[in-house]
Amino acid sequence: MLKKRIIPCLDIKDGRTVKGINFKGIRDAGDPIQLAKKYVVQGADELVFLDITATVEKRVTLVELVKEISQQINIPFTVGGGINSIKDVAILIESGADKVSINSSAVKNPTLITEIAKEFGSQCVVVAIDTKFVNNEWNVFVHGGRIPTQLKTIDWAKEVERLGGGEILLTSMNNDGTKAGFAIDITKAVSTTVNIPVIASGGAGTKLHFKEVFQETRATGGLAASIFHYGEIAIPTLKTYLKNKNVAVRLS
Repeated sequence: MLKKRIIPCLDIKDGRTVKGINFKGIRDAGDPIQLAKKYVVQGADELVFLDITATVEKRVTLVELVKEISQQINIPFTVGGGINSIKDVAILIESGADKVSINSSAVKNPTLITEIAKEFGSQCVVVAIDTKFVNNEWNVFVHGGRIPTQLKTIDWAKEVERLGGGEILLTSMNNDGTKAGFAIDITKAVSTTVNIPVIASGGAGTKLHFKEVFQETRATGGLAASIFHYGEIAIPTLKTYLKNKNVAVRLS
């Protein structure tokens, strides 16, 4: 059985780790390098780095910080934010990223998914989908959740897979930062529709929430930020709990 992945996320703004609620009210959460090192020691399966204002500020990801973090960790490292071309991807891979996450640029230029997959392999392409439940349906948002699109989340997820995306990072904007639990309905819908791995993101607040998302959907990873950053749940404690609840996880 494929083991479920526990994935801390470093949302980066001005070189610091930050966290908000529903993509707003951002506050400081610590030094990204120190947090990255801590998560490796704790047994995180992967690490995600999202430069959350790169697209809005129309600039590339903080390459030097990516390089510094990559030198401190030995787990798969996904980097996103402001990636618009093969050249951007190449720079990040050279700086130590194992995978890249694209969001707004994929919606704007879907062929970028295929181009990256052909150049670096599908396993390198993580397509982040920020989704929000509006008017009784789940829609895709871009530019850090600021701009709605006409895309329906399920339709876009299918298209991402068709174009060569290797993985989907699915974030419910309604649940983000609330600690009220993952959005089980849309996570289940997406993860049963596509045949590529889906990482559930947005809303983790308790160990039970991870158990629910892993047992009630086909998500292969659970991503969280504030509960790990602020020490509310330690990754070893979470993994032991999940193992005891018959969820297959990799123990250190």
